[in-house]
Amino acid sequence: MMLDKQAAEKEMLTEGPSPDPQILEISPAQKAARRMEKIIHDQIEESNGASEIRNSLFESALFGTGIVKGPFNFNKTLHRWDEGEDGNRTYSPVDVRVPRLEFVSIWDFFPDPNATNIDEAEYVFHRHRMNRTQLRSLSKMPYFDKNAIRECLMLGPNYIEKDYEQELKDDSRNEEYGTQQFEVLEYWGVMDAEYCRQVGMEIDESIDDLDEVQINAWICGNKMLRAVVNPFTPFRIPYHAFSYEKNPYSFFGIGVAENMDDSQKIMNGHARMAIDNLALSGSVVFDVDETALVGGQSMEIYPGKVFRRQAGVPGTAINGLKFPNTTNENMQMFDKFRQLADEQTGIPSYSHGQTGVQSMTRTASGMSMLLGAASLNIKTVIKNLDDFLLKPLGEAYFQWNMQFLESKLGVEGDLEVKATGTNSLMQKEVRSQRLTMFLQTASNPAVAPFIKMNKLISELAYSLDLDPDELMNDPEEAALMAQIIGMQNNVGQATGAEAGPIDQGQAAMEGGGGVPEQPQDLGVTGTGGGNIGTGNVPQSGEAEFSG
Repeated sequence: MMLDKQAAEKEMLTEGPSPDPQILEISPAQKAARRMEKIIHDQIEESNGASEIRNSLFESALFGTGIVKGPFNFNKTLHRWDEGEDGNRTYSPVDVRVPRLEFVSIWDFFPDPNATNIDEAEYVFHRHRMNRTQLRSLSKMPYFDKNAIRECLMLGPNYIEKDYEQELKDDSRNEEYGTQQFEVLEYWGVMDAEYCRQVGMEIDESIDDLDEVQINAWICGNKMLRAVVNPFTPFRIPYHAFSYEKNPYSFFGIGVAENMDDSQKIMNGHARMAIDNLALSGSVVFDVDETALVGGQSMEIYPGKVFRRQAGVPGTAINGLKFPNTTNENMQMFDKFRQLADEQTGIPSYSHGQTGVQSMTRTASGMSMLLGAASLNIKTVIKNLDDFLLKPLGEAYFQWNMQFLESKLGVEGDLEVKATGTNSLMQKEVRSQRLTMFLQTASNPAVAPFIKMNKLISELAYSLDLDPDELMNDPEEAALMAQIIGMQNNVGQATGAEAGPIDQGQAAMEGGGGVPEQPQDLGVTGTGGGNIGTGNVPQSGEAEFSG
């Protein structure tokens, strides 16, 4: 009966805010956004995207710019075993289409030189270094020309290692290393429609020859391996470039190393001077008067060495000289420029374990204040990641899922991607404590009507790394549980009211030896026993005086 009532109420739901603030609101758009967020997180985790992003973050901090490619289509093989009626298992793999991320080194990425960000780039080139197996595997991918790949394999490797690549790898092997590889160029950008038709691409007849078309092309040497129209809807270049510190006049940003370059050079100089000085001051230099020694002796020094002197020659034949030690002065300058490097990079030493002798780092509150101030510069970096990596990457994943996801998505319309990297800098422990304190404040009856309790509990679950969908009831279940709890409370109150007089009588019998206790009348004089008091002692001449 109650479930039928709930179903009838569901049909009467209308769009808009709830007229009763105590009734939980239903947010289908928020649920769809949460569902899409979970799907994207699962896709990144399954494709090892977190590792690829970490590699690009390393290059961003080191060189100033990180590059991530994706999401792009990738055929993943699911290893599945089927069990037959006879109990034998057979291997039956299944290929599924999934999105994938890929780390791209800035040394292999060549954007439009006139662009200052990826949105302004008219085209980009991505250089691949492949062996024979990797080049052959391209023939299994869609729209690749197998004959062109076969010709490239017959012509032989064409990769020539650049000078800077040897420096990056710190590789001192001979030049023949790496000669068995192929250089494949991947192009994403625009091309004239006329030329696209000449190379055999299928272009809509409504597009004029002078119009430009977004394409993707793969080239090895002088052979075109693939040429197709950009498969993404809407058109986009599937690369994301983000800077550690944004340079508004250049595509490439500024990294930690470039920020502290001047201070680092001076630190290296003082460290080198300190070591050179220790080489001199750490050992003894001898001043030898050879005329005072017997000729033909070895000047080699070792423990227990004995020198023979000329008899009767005055003075000391061998004197030890010690150079002054200037290591302390050099290390003081080293520490000074280390502090300047902290200011230049915005990454103080105490943020990664160096406490020093500062008084504020000796207490937890003082350390928290220092770390909070240090996080201001880090928040700027995280904001760059939000704007140039997380937000466009989330939008690209959303568009890919809407276009290519084979399973049922359950999301309609458009979703706006909001990157919250800066908010994650607040420790989850601190956030959960604040939410708990706010939850205690919301228990005040005067404040409770103004609080969205379901939203508060949901955020508290997220701060504790819990899934609120698994722990919380939906609005229908919450309303049903509220009615059940209310009915249980009413039954409990009714049972308590009926049992109250019986319990009181039993308690009275037990406390008075079988007679209910009554308030004792202490009388007028306060001595108890009725209205007759003890009175005063009779005096001489009064009645009842016996002498």
